Amino acid sequence: MGNNYRSGSMKKSNEGAKLTVTTIIGVIFGFFAGLSSPGFSNTRLSVIPDLSSPVEMAFIEDKRSHGTNLPQSSKHLTNRTKSHQSDDPFKIYVESNPHGAELLPPGIVVPETDFYLRRLWGNPKEDLTSHPKYLVTFTVGFDKRRNVDMAVKKFSEDFTILLFHYDGRASEWEHFEWSKRAIHVSVKKQTKWWYAKRFLHPDVVAAYDYVFVWDDDIGVEHFDAEKYIHLIKKHDLEISQPGVDPKRGFAWEMTKRRDGSEIHKETKEKPGWCTHPHSPPCAAFVEIVAPVFSINAWRCVWHMIQNDLVHGWGLDFAFGRCVEPAHEKIGVVDAQWIVHQVIPSMGDQKQVRERCMSEWSQFQARLARADKAYLDGTGSR
Repeated sequence: MGNNYRSGSMKKSNEGAKLTVTTIIGVIFGFFAGLSSPGFSNTRLSVIPDLSSPVEMAFIEDKRSHGTNLPQSSKHLTNRTKSHQSDDPFKIYVESNPHGAELLPPGIVVPETDFYLRRLWGNPKEDLTSHPKYLVTFTVGFDKRRNVDMAVKKFSEDFTILLFHYDGRASEWEHFEWSKRAIHVSVKKQTKWWYAKRFLHPDVVAAYDYVFVWDDDIGVEHFDAEKYIHLIKKHDLEISQPGVDPKRGFAWEMTKRRDGSEIHKETKEKPGWCTHPHSPPCAAFVEIVAPVFSINAWRCVWHMIQNDLVHGWGLDFAFGRCVEPAHEKIGVVDAQWIVHQVIPSMGDQKQVRERCMSEWSQFQARLARADKAYLDGTGSR
């Protein structure tokens, strides 16, 4: 009796174990079969999204809402990912992003920059104790260091100082205290318009309200930068320059300083020099020696600078194309004036002048061709 009882118990135990194993195998098989079903897969995505993929989660939420009340970026995301969800959940295409950045989420795109210096240690949020609102550039040679030193000292810490070194001697300026906070760019035997085209892109200088593009042979004894800014804002000048001492150096009639005046916007020139009283050089005109541009005007002027236009001759006659109405938005500040010392700095002056005249004629010809092409409908602005 004892043996039969034990035998029966073992038999029942084996049958129970087989039933348990069979049940477990069935459950596992059913689970994996369900995973392969599209309906279950969609349910899994909706109920248990992949927490490691925020973009996939955003896509799921957008799909539920059927495109209603979506943020612009989410709509772009949804449109892009619907056909690629199974391949790559991070597919993004935002048409409103800057050209070339369409594959990035808008929140990470930074299209503009500046010349603000950043330290190499500490909290990045504490890098900038101030944000200069104006940019001053000088294209300089070391032999004019004393003149440039006096000029730079006329600008407060509200101005970023940028020096373009055409003689390659950038490190030798370090004994000037202000040089430590200045930006230095050095390429030998290049002019300020060559530098301006390559280092003053509008998106690079977008942080500043005004951009000064100055030579290194400017006397500033009668110039105050803060007062100058006040006057160009007061008179709403988009392109300007300080008046030039009429007793020293060469200057157009338009750019000569006038006594007892804050600013002037027009003048009278020799007969036949101006096609209209509101056209250069009778109005809408400043020289290329010491121009000052609002950031909006500079964006236009930068695009007009040709890559082979290094001396800039002829460019000042076209500044008026970048502001409207030009004869009201361009002017000369008489109350803050400079001396143009006219110190040669680019080698053989005869060859330089020949190049300048060549640039003038080439630029004017290109401008005329571009105008004609646009008006004929064969070109685009």
